[in-house]
Amino acid sequence: MRYISTRAGAPALDFAGAMMTGLARDGGLYVPETVPQLSGGRIAALAGLSYEDACYEIIRPFTGDTFDEAELRGLIGAAYAGFDHAARAPLAQLGPNHFLLELFHGRTLAFKDFAMSLLGQLMQAALRRSGRRITIVGATSGDTGSAAIDAFRGLGNVDVFILYPHGRVSEVQRRQMTTPAEDNVHALAVDGDFDDCQARLKDMFNDHAFRDEVGLAGVNSINWARILAQIVYYFTAAVSLGAPHRRVSFTVPTGNFGDVFAGHIARQMGLPVDRLVIATNRNDILHRTLQTGDYVTAGVAPTISPSMDIQISSNFERILFEATGRDGDTVVRRMEGLRQAGGFALDPGEIGFLRTKFASGRADEDQTRATIAATFRDTGMLVCPHTAVGVHVAQAHLGHVPMVTLATAHPAKFPDAVEQATGIRPPLPPHMADLYERPERVTRVGNDLAALESIVRERRRP
Repeated sequence: MRYISTRAGAPALDFAGAMMTGLARDGGLYVPETVPQLSGGRIAALAGLSYEDACYEIIRPFTGDTFDEAELRGLIGAAYAGFDHAARAPLAQLGPNHFLLELFHGRTLAFKDFAMSLLGQLMQAALRRSGRRITIVGATSGDTGSAAIDAFRGLGNVDVFILYPHGRVSEVQRRQMTTPAEDNVHALAVDGDFDDCQARLKDMFNDHAFRDEVGLAGVNSINWARILAQIVYYFTAAVSLGAPHRRVSFTVPTGNFGDVFAGHIARQMGLPVDRLVIATNRNDILHRTLQTGDYVTAGVAPTISPSMDIQISSNFERILFEATGRDGDTVVRRMEGLRQAGGFALDPGEIGFLRTKFASGRADEDQTRATIAATFRDTGMLVCPHTAVGVHVAQAHLGHVPMVTLATAHPAKFPDAVEQATGIRPPLPPHMADLYERPERVTRVGNDLAALESIVRERRRP
């Protein structure tokens, strides 16, 4: 199994190389050279397996000879041992043919735990084998940062620096990043929005001298291994609802396009997905692109669903690579247009491709609050605002095919929004009950590459 860059200017790598490199040296994102196929029989055989065993069967074809069977099974088992639900990703029914896929049973209460917990185990195994030290720098709109810190805190051969937009994450999200006491983890509050944090992260990767000096590694969804781990719950959910003998649709709240791209790969592997529906909040660049054919940024407005407050969706580059017929030169031109002019126009073939693969919708702030309230009134379930965006959009796409909306975070991560909509303040689980009493440790920094690189140089351990 080999991985190639979406910009076609970097060498192909094996799984370990793609995982440890993160962003390709030409600025592109790694994707599989070919997508492994699972037959209907192999998909059907996933029924009744534990989540861990299903995970092994699904990701094994992508990892090549990086890990042997026993090692990979052990790493998967360690990754999900801390989840608080035996099914790991259970389904709950909202209404006729409408289900919630609960992805918030990991240690930091968000879907990012599925990918980050596994990535942490895989990277640690690779580092033990090589004896390398790395410096992980990540950008977060709220959930990736806490999951990364949880996955790598306390490790002797890893330093972690997380960039988050100052004042634009929930208090729970912030405290999850700023309260760990281990000296290898650092929370950096950047003056700007998530797109600024993500841009500075990419700048660091593209500063090859700095990248090599500090041993830079990435854990954002630019890292293919993150996408790979997220493919698994599409299969387990669909099989629970009758796949491969029954088609299943998914609605995915997304800002950076990574989670819905994982669903796209699951479909390419052979999972009978009927529709993949992109759900956006008012920062609706993905929805607007499908509607107009133009990918044009319009500024980021703060919302009650802050993890989707994004205008530059990194993983859109991966689907653009496919839409252009895997033409790296065209991808480079599109990305340069985005950098210089804030957007680009898709040609008819490209937008036609996207419209055959995805549907979309949006929810504004009032619709999001109303959906939180209505879901609680009708089902007794509390949902986070991101999940509510998904539920609202899914309702316009319900039909005879089961619809699964991804519940991306625990409502306790966004207690103010949930309480405002329902009158109920969701409590944190026991292992986080004292979160508000823990001392915080954070550095505020300007939206400045030199300043950020200086902090990383000074604080990473020798």
